[in-house]
Amino acid sequence: MPKLPVVSGRQARQAFERAGWHFVRVGSSRHLILRKAGSPAALSIPDHNTLDRGLLRSLIRDAGISVKEFVDLL
Repeated sequence: MPKLPVVSGRQARQAFERAGWHFVRVGSSRHLILRKAGSPAALSIPDHNTLDRGLLRSLIRDAGISVKEFVDLL
């Protein structure tokens, strides 16, 4: 399994957008909200300089992609 890189919220947003997610709005507490057509869930990414690896892994799992796919999208 590839090691998760240290990324910011904005870098994660760009990677998820490349995976087909679309930016919707900035939510409360400066969270970036993304949605994907056909997906009942939304991704809520904190706009921080660095994301905790556990949170990032959870976002990747919620997006339905693998860690390797995410790293490739960066």
